[in-house]
Amino acid sequence: MSLLSGVVSIIMIKLFTGENNFEIERRISEIITNFDGIAEKIDGSLLELNQMADLFTGSTLFADKRLIIIKYLSENKSVWTVFDTWIDRVPEEIDIVLVEPNPDKRTKTYKTLAKIASVQDFKLWQDYDYKKAENWTIAESKKHGLSLDQKSASALISRVGVDQWRIYRAIQKLAVLDKVDPEIIFTVIDPNITENIYELFNSIFDKNSQTAIDKIKTIKLHEDPYMIMGLLSSQAFQLLIIVNSTKSISEIAKDFGVNPYVLTKLQSLTRRLGPDDIKRVVIAFAEADEKLKTSSTDPWTIVERAILKAI
Repeated sequence: MSLLSGVVSIIMIKLFTGENNFEIERRISEIITNFDGIAEKIDGSLLELNQMADLFTGSTLFADKRLIIIKYLSENKSVWTVFDTWIDRVPEEIDIVLVEPNPDKRTKTYKTLAKIASVQDFKLWQDYDYKKAENWTIAESKKHGLSLDQKSASALISRVGVDQWRIYRAIQKLAVLDKVDPEIIFTVIDPNITENIYELFNSIFDKNSQTAIDKIKTIKLHEDPYMIMGLLSSQAFQLLIIVNSTKSISEIAKDFGVNPYVLTKLQSLTRRLGPDDIKRVVIAFAEADEKLKTSSTDPWTIVERAILKAI
């Protein structure tokens, strides 16, 4: 009989999947903090087969228990394909944490781990997770001695997005201030790309072509034209919904899973132009989006022409 049935119930194997490396790193940090010893960190992509025996030999001269954290082992095909055969050889003195953002679930090793390991999937937050992000921001800010109300948390999310790393760094930056409110947040915290798109829309609705082109020249230094066009089209679509809907901003936000704070800002733009103007903006970006998929023209040229046409 394989040792698998007798040992895996004693040894601790955790498998962390998903692309939310903020949550993964925080969970690993908690495990290390609670471990009475020094954790061993292994780059699984560089691990060789002849190292496996030494790696899983049990206790050392200096500790009765070992904690081994192995990242990206599935990228190492020669080891990953046979790793399941090593699991029943691991002594109970060793705890293993495997970090695999996108493991191939069809492999034998993954299927074995799925049966015996504690598997946690850490998903990246999406735009529709803004409420979760707000609640997390309020709770996280308290850990840094910062008291954020719901309005300030919402303003921060609209400024940096739902990326936990960006939120965390913003909280650290704000924590040194005596006072924090939405106005201060907009002054101190650099905007993410979504906020830059809103500012670009602002210049379009001001019919200020030079400001709009200057803005896109700055954006194009660091961003992808296809992503930018997707964001432009998305916000234009949201503008169209706001103009044509009889629902409140909160109801629209709930229907489409977007931050109501962002929609409120977009709504302020609709007061400066009529439905026909907004329709022109939507058509300009829709046509540009189609050209990006079918034309050999430089993508940024298409984006810039669409902006001028929208103005």
